[in-house]
Amino acid sequence: MRLAYVLIVALWSVVAQAKESLTVLTAYPEEVVSRFETAFEQAHPDIDVQILWRMPHDALPYLSQPEQGGVDVYWSATMRTFQALKRQGAWQKLVLADQGLPTHLGALPLADRDGFYRATEMAGYGFAVNPRYLKMHGLPLPGTWQDLADKRYQGHLALPVPSKVGFAPMMIDSVLQQYGWDQGWALLAEIVANARPVEAGSTFVTDILGAGERGIAPTIDFFTASAIANGAPLQFSYAQPVAYSPAHIAITRASKHSDAARQFLAFVLSEAGQKLLFHADIRKLPVRSDVYGAKPADYFDPFAASLAHPVIYDPETALPRLGLNNAVFDAMFTEHWPRVQALFDRLRQWEARGGDVAKAQRIRALLTGAPISAEQAHEQDLQALFAKRGGDANTEAKDRQWFEAMRKRYDEAEQLLNAAAQL
Repeated sequence: MRLAYVLIVALWSVVAQAKESLTVLTAYPEEVVSRFETAFEQAHPDIDVQILWRMPHDALPYLSQPEQGGVDVYWSATMRTFQALKRQGAWQKLVLADQGLPTHLGALPLADRDGFYRATEMAGYGFAVNPRYLKMHGLPLPGTWQDLADKRYQGHLALPVPSKVGFAPMMIDSVLQQYGWDQGWALLAEIVANARPVEAGSTFVTDILGAGERGIAPTIDFFTASAIANGAPLQFSYAQPVAYSPAHIAITRASKHSDAARQFLAFVLSEAGQKLLFHADIRKLPVRSDVYGAKPADYFDPFAASLAHPVIYDPETALPRLGLNNAVFDAMFTEHWPRVQALFDRLRQWEARGGDVAKAQRIRALLTGAPISAEQAHEQDLQALFAKRGGDANTEAKDRQWFEAMRKRYDEAEQLLNAAAQL
């Protein structure tokens, strides 16, 4: 009996030793990763997945160390990190079978053009709403960013400040890409006139809506889904057209388990893996168009939505200028928020009373114009200057310059409104 027990233990030891260990670095929460880990290990009992959690800002230094810290696979929503590590030569080419995966969703690329990483799921930007609040105030459900600029929403919105709230910079840039630099900033100015600023954590907008302090807040879909799952009386409406933030996956150049890593990627991108994203604890949007036939009722289908409203937003285009956008937003609005709202309120009241159209257009141009042009915003040196903002004399000088430019515009707008009031 004792001999049999020893043989069984020895056999299990041999089996355990035969397993290949695969290390996956990610910032995804356990309820997301554990479902993929369990399903993959059931399909590949010879591979043992080890999860290494690191926040996005820690991933770049961790994967830049010798042997890349023993990591085989990186899986994250931080595209900037994938691009930075690509420049360092940190990835292997994926060399995956095509598997019927689309390479684009409209203008949104779903794979690195050089084949070093690929999107695994998407999160969509739109509007969290409190239906009871909208009914109480007689407000319609907004469908577009232009809807949010309507004066009937004045006092009913909450808008994240992009330099303070992590998901907001790409969301703000999606407005600039969809409407163009000049019209986009003009649209954002009218929205700021209707909104209270939100400078806290990314879930704070849903707290504001849940408490009935405001009725609508631009945000990202899974934050709202999480709030709803925790009892918040909210709904989510995707903006038209929708902008998406894709998450990606890559294999490290230093991986000693490349074949196992490719099997893991193939599973995540397979029909079985992509369908896991529909789970109530995950609720992300698959990048396989062919799995949406099995989606839960009322689940959003980005591929169907893009037929009516083609996707315009490209995060790769946005990334180099996000820091610059944040600085422009702060100069235009964050540092002047109450004044901007007061001036817009006076302008809108004057227009309602039949004020001179030409003068109203001049005042609106002063309130909505950006301190730099679209051409300046595309200058690589200027974008690089704001890539790391804070504590740098050059960026602080630009901040002051743009702040003063906007202050002078608001002074002139106020003078024109004062003169109009005396007529």
